[in-house]
Amino acid sequence: MLTAVFSLTGALVFGAADFLGGLAAKRISALLATAVAALAGVVLLFLALPLLGGEWSVHDVLWGAISGVVGCIGIALLYACLAIGPMSILSPTTAVVSAIVPVLYGLVFAGERFDPTGYWGLGLALVAVVLVGFVPERGAVRPSLRGIVMAVGSGAAIGGFYIAIDQTSDESGIVPLILNRGVNAALMFMAVAVVAILAALRARRARDVVGVDAGSVIQSLAANPAGESADGRSGGGVEAGADGLEGERMPRADRSATATGIRLAVACGLVDATANALLLFGIRAGDLSIAAVLGAMYPAGTILLAALVLRERIAPVQWAGLVLALTAAAMLALA
Repeated sequence: MLTAVFSLTGALVFGAADFLGGLAAKRISALLATAVAALAGVVLLFLALPLLGGEWSVHDVLWGAISGVVGCIGIALLYACLAIGPMSILSPTTAVVSAIVPVLYGLVFAGERFDPTGYWGLGLALVAVVLVGFVPERGAVRPSLRGIVMAVGSGAAIGGFYIAIDQTSDESGIVPLILNRGVNAALMFMAVAVVAILAALRARRARDVVGVDAGSVIQSLAANPAGESADGRSGGGVEAGADGLEGERMPRADRSATATGIRLAVACGLVDATANALLLFGIRAGDLSIAAVLGAMYPAGTILLAALVLRERIAPVQWAGLVLALTAAAMLALA
């Protein structure tokens, strides 16, 4: 019962975090939004540690760090496959694989067993994951092999996150989550730094090219002070060079939008950390299989918030998925 309640609630909260993260990514880069969110989550978990408790051990610290690395791989592959598209196929593919991997682990290696109601509930939940995660697209094309491989890899990595967290002891409390968010933040900020360095190098090369062009203009003027062209007409060499240099200047970012993006990313991190804690409680309260398959319902929270806040339309197939998700949760709670 507690596993179903914690896991489904955690999935809805996860969806809210994704919604906030999406709003943040519209104002700042998705990479920076993810990094800021992870850092905010670490801070919240550290503040909650005295209240929720947790013992530090090498075993739990190691598995917490592993879950952070595996989780980063899963998210990176998810963004990559969604960029390739079509989202309507690859998004639910990732979600269902992320549920199947822990279910297979729980049934095959952890010795989890259910009554017939539980197995039917698991099957129904997997169908619900596909329907809830379905993103209707007009003119969607058949996915490429590369996109499918990335989607499966992303789902497997996210499923690996569930398995890694399941290896931690009950006595560790939220310590593994602190390591998870800490590793995630470190990797994301490293990625932001790499991108910034590459951008700076590209900008420097562009300035060097502009400098060479400006040097050519100066040499031409020195040879032909009047700025005359070969046919004797007066040319605007200095003005043209100045216009070219002016065109290379990048427009200033909107500080207000950036500040809003940072605040949204912080809110995303706080909500995401809460969702992770709920999921952890769900795993420890019962079976990994139930927690993972209900946790994969996270798109439900996103589409519900999008409908309430942004007035986006929920597709009939997604409504069907939401109904099946609630039905499956009730069956698994009774299993």
